[in-house]
Amino acid sequence: MNSISINKFSTWYNKQPILKGINLELSSHSITAIVGPSGCGKTTLLRSINRTAEIEKGFRYDGGIQVFGRPIYQSHDVSAVRRKVGMVYQTPVALPLSIKENVLFGPRYYGTADRFEQDKIVEECLQRVALWNEVKDRLNHSAGQLSGGQKQRLAIARVLAVNPQVLLLDEPCSSLDPSSTRLIEELLVQLAGELCVIIVTHNLFQARRIAREAVFMLNGEVIEQGLTDILFTAAKREETRSFFTGDMG
Repeated sequence: MNSISINKFSTWYNKQPILKGINLELSSHSITAIVGPSGCGKTTLLRSINRTAEIEKGFRYDGGIQVFGRPIYQSHDVSAVRRKVGMVYQTPVALPLSIKENVLFGPRYYGTADRFEQDKIVEECLQRVALWNEVKDRLNHSAGQLSGGQKQRLAIARVLAVNPQVLLLDEPCSSLDPSSTRLIEELLVQLAGELCVIIVTHNLFQARRIAREAVFMLNGEVIEQGLTDILFTAAKREETRSFFTGDMG
């Protein structure tokens, strides 16, 4: 089953074209890695899927994106789209709140959790990101005291607290040490059993380790999509082969 369908989707910032006629079908219960050189439109594609790209001044789009059959750009409730399509950014973000309040930020914003449910949400979400045992005795301490890897897992827990259907991650391990990277990768593999997980990464080894499918982008276009192992070893397009062999930046 495909969770996301993108049809002839193009974007501009002012007059500058970024995405050019993107057509993609992205699977649920799977990890898809989006790869390509810097500036090819990967992040804009992610931000278009959860409708944060439009926050930027001068953003325009054409075409459509459907999430589980619903055209998200026809929805007037943008916050509902962003709740169902959660996003984790490259730099680990801990809100200037306690660890507990970080997890509860979304449920309280959306008004979906009463005080009797809150402790359950905090424990369940921190358990899911393998952070509970590390922080259960200091939930009321500032989240700013956490390490980079812990902050990134907390950011994922904060997204999971509002029960998304899709999890987008933009270079989530680029600033982390190998141990933290391993924990995040193991977590994403587990979450892929429940969600559609889409990750932008420059780390091709990471893409090959955890992603079932891969998408190669170049100059705002999708050049090729396929099973990761096949794309890495037997790509059909010359541009894709050049990228994976290092002949392209």
